[in-house]
Amino acid sequence: MTIPNLITIARLIMVPIVIVMILQGRWVAAFAVFVLAGLSDAVDGFIARQFNMRSEFGAHLDPIADKALLVSIYVTLAIVGSVPAWLAIVVVARDMMIVAAIMLSWVMSRPVEIKPLFISKLSTAAQICFAAFALAVKAFGADFEGFGDAAAVVVAALTVASAGAYLGGWLRHMAA
Repeated sequence: MTIPNLITIARLIMVPIVIVMILQGRWVAAFAVFVLAGLSDAVDGFIARQFNMRSEFGAHLDPIADKALLVSIYVTLAIVGSVPAWLAIVVVARDMMIVAAIMLSWVMSRPVEIKPLFISKLSTAAQICFAAFALAVKAFGADFEGFGDAAAVVVAALTVASAGAYLGGWLRHMAA
């Protein structure tokens, strides 16, 4: 068990904590835990690369932790009305499509290599920033006239582009 893996496990543990805080209306605490979870994603990757602590376990666990955090946060924020429901649906649908494609390729004995794409990293970063923004609005009353709507469209566009890139790669893999 490496330090990056322990950080990733800690991020997984933070998921239900931040969800409960949102549901209880404890916005400042929810914001703080979410930001800590988001930063932990960068820290575990940095440590793994810098100190040669990469592991197969971590390579699989890290994206699971990312998806658990983002899917949970978007669904919960949509339930309480802090992000548009349509945006939560886009975020969740992309991840469901990716998981379904991976499972189908395994079932068909055509396992696909799971590699993060640049557009998916950009999409994830935008999703994290937008969720942090939505939490900050509730926690601190911050609001930038019209910014939230424009940012939601950018997040959706990046998420759809990421889904399209993964789908295209998967279709090429399955047709080969």
